[in-house]
Amino acid sequence: MEKVSIKTHSRSEFIDITQAVSEIVQKSETREGMCYVYIPHTTAGVTINENADPSVRKDILNKLDNIVPWNGNYTHGEGNSAAHIKSTLVGSSVSIPISEGRLIRGIWQGIYFCEFDGPRNREVFIQIIKG
Repeated sequence: MEKVSIKTHSRSEFIDITQAVSEIVQKSETREGMCYVYIPHTTAGVTINENADPSVRKDILNKLDNIVPWNGNYTHGEGNSAAHIKSTLVGSSVSIPISEGRLIRGIWQGIYFCEFDGPRNREVFIQIIKG
């Protein structure tokens, strides 16, 4: 198991962690297997989506804000219910196959840490299972 530390800078942002995850896969020398990426935070998530056009990330964040506005009629005392809901919608883990020593992903796909209650110091856990 490997851990990557991330410092976020905004309330909501997507941070590309593809390179960090790929480096961990290479370091593991796993030829065939699975890579699991897990976020242990209730107000953050992880997703795989387009990494060619940054406007896609902005569009996703904007739409999530429309669906789950920050100032809603929430009862959670901490005042960050919107972040909890967005984290639930996005999810806390992804699985990526490994073949020939590399992550199998589409040409336009990147792996993103999703911050919904920043800025904060966060952690990402990466587990490689050899096949």
